[in-house]
Amino acid sequence: MSASDVADETGAGGPGRARPVSVPGKGKGGASGERLVLFTDAVTAISITLLILPLVDLVPEVASHGHASEVITGHVDQIWSFLLSFAVIANVWREHHRTFSSVGRVTRPFTMWNMGWLLSVVVLPLPTEMIGAFGRDRFVAVFYYATLLASMVCRFAMLRILKADPELLDEDDREPETLQELYTESYLNVFALVLALALALAVPALQYYSLVLLVLPGRRVLQWRRRAR
Repeated sequence: MSASDVADETGAGGPGRARPVSVPGKGKGGASGERLVLFTDAVTAISITLLILPLVDLVPEVASHGHASEVITGHVDQIWSFLLSFAVIANVWREHHRTFSSVGRVTRPFTMWNMGWLLSVVVLPLPTEMIGAFGRDRFVAVFYYATLLASMVCRFAMLRILKADPELLDEDDREPETLQELYTESYLNVFALVLALALALAVPALQYYSLVLLVLPGRRVLQWRRRAR
């Protein structure tokens, strides 16, 4: 048997040679971000679904001694906290999706910060249930805000990594202006949340309504930047 025959049989030569198999996550210094995105979306979907379970558990309890309407009228605080956290998780997921929309590869530090973000999302149903049970308790408010702050800090850290290493982005999405806008907006959101927490502690009546501050600063600054350009 000739050397060329051996090469053909082992896939090292000849027209029918085996092509190298690319291994996902290898090369260019990072792993593929697709699996991390799918995992993140799945965990977020489970967390937002868990919010409704305490309300579902109320139905048999009310049915044993009350009228059906009491499921709603007798548990307004629980329903309000559910709607609040549903909106919060939907918003932080949307912001996270904007961060990941152009990420082609991820590094270990990026993945770890993403896991920290997921931890905050998974924990959020706990202070949500505590709001319904304890009302305007200061400890519950701090717990809720701290959980939300953790998610925002993790997103800010991921954007910082992307800003330092634009090679992690898809080639068609490496626009410095867009990344800088996301980075600036994330930074302003962290600042706005700290301000909202201080306001909530100073004025208990505004405890969770001060979260509306998150809607204002980032959008306004980005609109101003776009007009300036």
